[in-house]
Amino acid sequence: MTLIKSISGIRGTIGGKTGEGLTPVDIVKFSSAYAAWLKTKGNNNKVIIGRDARPTGEMVSKIVAATLQGMGMNVVDLGLSTTPTVEIAVVLEKAAGGIILTASHNPVQWNALKLLNHKGEFISGEDGQTILDLAESADYSFSEVKKIGKYTTQDHYIQKHIDMVIDLPLVDVAAIRERKFKVVVDAVNSTGGIAIPKLLKSLGVAEVRELYCYPDGNFPHNPEPLPENITHISNELANGQYDVGFVVDPDVDRLAIVNEDGTPFGEEYTLVAVADYILSQQKGNTVSNLSSTRALRDVTEKRGGKYEASAVGEVNVVTKMKETNAIIGGEGNGGIIYPELHYGRDALVGIALFLTYLAKFEKSCSQLRASFPSYHISKNKIELTPEIDVDGILEAIQERYKNQPINTIDGVKVEFDKEWVHLRKSNTEPIIRIYSESDSESKAEHLAQKMISDIKEIISYKED
Repeated sequence: MTLIKSISGIRGTIGGKTGEGLTPVDIVKFSSAYAAWLKTKGNNNKVIIGRDARPTGEMVSKIVAATLQGMGMNVVDLGLSTTPTVEIAVVLEKAAGGIILTASHNPVQWNALKLLNHKGEFISGEDGQTILDLAESADYSFSEVKKIGKYTTQDHYIQKHIDMVIDLPLVDVAAIRERKFKVVVDAVNSTGGIAIPKLLKSLGVAEVRELYCYPDGNFPHNPEPLPENITHISNELANGQYDVGFVVDPDVDRLAIVNEDGTPFGEEYTLVAVADYILSQQKGNTVSNLSSTRALRDVTEKRGGKYEASAVGEVNVVTKMKETNAIIGGEGNGGIIYPELHYGRDALVGIALFLTYLAKFEKSCSQLRASFPSYHISKNKIELTPEIDVDGILEAIQERYKNQPINTIDGVKVEFDKEWVHLRKSNTEPIIRIYSESDSESKAEHLAQKMISDIKEIISYKED
């Protein structure tokens, strides 16, 4: 059993002993602390909740709702929903906050509470720590009988979300309809199966082939939308009958695209393509995290904009986007953040903007992909013994490559012309994650192995 308490929420495997898995007791503990924190903000006592389709979602949702009511909060339950839909609903309902009940791309035995502020954005690290401290101290009181919160449901927010996407000025429904697109969707039997087919039909897509769109939470494959997990949709497209395929994760904030020939568009390139379209229509800045492809910087600078990198994590990307007034941003895992709609990763707006670009491009999906600079990322890690000073190793790497451009806002990122290596330590175990990028897989892998060799040399030197 696993329970991970972090500044962005709580996630874990269902069952087990209290404090060791995501048990009902743990759910009550952290829901109560979140409600207590909301009360200190004094905005109001309304909280939005929504869940993905995993089988434990209903149980977790009932516990969360009842706990929030017990803390005097009025709960608006969206039921089966998506992460971006809940984020939008928090703002439209003028709520104090929201809780999304989803373990995102984690397997079916996992669930989680993702916590939002009154802006419908993930809470800051500082606020997250306050909630963790409250959960441990239990320094809060439940409401008396006359002050228990109310519980209501709303079932129209997915459609409201779709309508808002359709109404965006840079979403061109007429252009999409004219292309008579045939599209395949893999929604991993979660709430994307409700939202994405509805969206595509509203966009004027001529034919929608639905794979795994029944929202019962029985994931037919590993729910992380990586190439090795989406072979069914790739095979479907390889038959040559469709124009593009879309794959979303269980809570629909990540988008992977598959070309008309069944080859992956590349999850890193979801953001690159959407950003290129946005920048072709208006000049502006972009943001992604340090571990995302350099291709976004290339297309941004080509279009006359300025690119900035943030620390890894959606809340950090959003913060940097606001600082730089970025018009598009996100993460290389297929997360599109389009402030014109809201500050949150959103597969729905990603699909609408991508299809608009593909329609105007007037060529195939694979040809669109070929129009971008081509990079390859290698993802590695090196496991260390607990007594090794990970911070000391990162400092030594920084010193070793001090003549290269270095970014230290999140670990150490070293740039070599158009190649880079990013080293980050894990917060939960003695591991250094090593991401590297170059213009070929072999070069990226060589770069990673060189850095691993450097780390081992530093460790050996320190031990001597």
